[in-house]
Amino acid sequence: MNSLLDSLIEKLGSAWKAPVEPTTKRAYRCDCERPVFFLNTQCLGCGAALGYEPTLGEVRALHAGDEPDTWRPSGAGDDTGQAYRRCANFHSPASCNWLVPADHTSSLCLACRLNRAIPDLEDPDNQRYWNDIEAAKRRLISQLLGLGLPVESKEENPEQGIAFELLRPPPDGPKVLTGHANGLITINVEEADDVKREQIRTSLHEPYRTLLGHFRHEIGHYYWDRLVSRTRWLEPYRALFGDERADYAAALKANYENGPPADWRDRHISAYASSHPWEDWAETWAHFLHAVDSLDTAISHGFEGGDMEIALEPFTRDDLYDPDHPSAERELFLFNSWMELVTVLNEIGRSMGQPDLYPFVISRPVVKKLHFVSLVVADARAVTED
Repeated sequence: MNSLLDSLIEKLGSAWKAPVEPTTKRAYRCDCERPVFFLNTQCLGCGAALGYEPTLGEVRALHAGDEPDTWRPSGAGDDTGQAYRRCANFHSPASCNWLVPADHTSSLCLACRLNRAIPDLEDPDNQRYWNDIEAAKRRLISQLLGLGLPVESKEENPEQGIAFELLRPPPDGPKVLTGHANGLITINVEEADDVKREQIRTSLHEPYRTLLGHFRHEIGHYYWDRLVSRTRWLEPYRALFGDERADYAAALKANYENGPPADWRDRHISAYASSHPWEDWAETWAHFLHAVDSLDTAISHGFEGGDMEIALEPFTRDDLYDPDHPSAERELFLFNSWMELVTVLNEIGRSMGQPDLYPFVISRPVVKKLHFVSLVVADARAVTED
């Protein structure tokens, strides 16, 4: 079975310059043929209950199962007799629409089982924050599953699993710092407050700061530990990104006190990426996920690349990390298609008086790093399938 990334590149190669039907994992339809979306729990057209089945990677209409509180997704499970329950967080402020096999030992879905701590839900603000955070987290987890990457909780795999602590700092401290350590990802839930997040973004001179961006960056640190450290990719990583054994605390201190080097745009996707090789990897990883999900969504909803008239100088095979890799031409097409797409989206945003959707410039050295990330992802999927 092709991974999400393999399928995306195939569709780009065959259909980006021609009309396509929205058939990938970011476009869904109810049984009544009306479009439905990733977070939907009910079709607004026919009223059918909806649920997201993470193994299928699809939102499906639900029909009552044989047992109380069980469901059968439309078109799925008829041959195997598989029934599902809604995630226990369906009726919580998280409004989780994911499904759980009825015979699973947990009442929580795969994404919600990753939580180790959530904010105090007695506070109405925390309820709203948690809803927004879980929506971003489910988007992340669905993409990781589609890419064929390992997604396990700390309970399932204490050594290599993932856990999330979604915390709000008390009024009198201490601070909650968003970050990653040994598979534990901490998110300050106040990042879900648009005003506070914008204040932080402005104070740090960042062009982009979102909940989904946080998740994609921090999960990049996790996958560095799992897929790069102590693997055959470590030395190639050091040659391309730098030696991660450089003093991390000192590097961040220098970055915050002195700012990035003047030429950071020539070698990095963001100013923060220039602070340390670990941050360079995490930022590059996040932008790889941005590119893949955005392209998949565009194709899913019938975006026609042939309609775009953008005179961009394309990247060439020599810009890739491994120009001779069997997938080089396909990967190159992906990166060039991404640049075409975001150029148009930025212009559309400007026409609405909005900031650029993607306020970044991708240099040729960054393309090498993006290609490196893509090869690591492909390698991880091959290992998982074996």
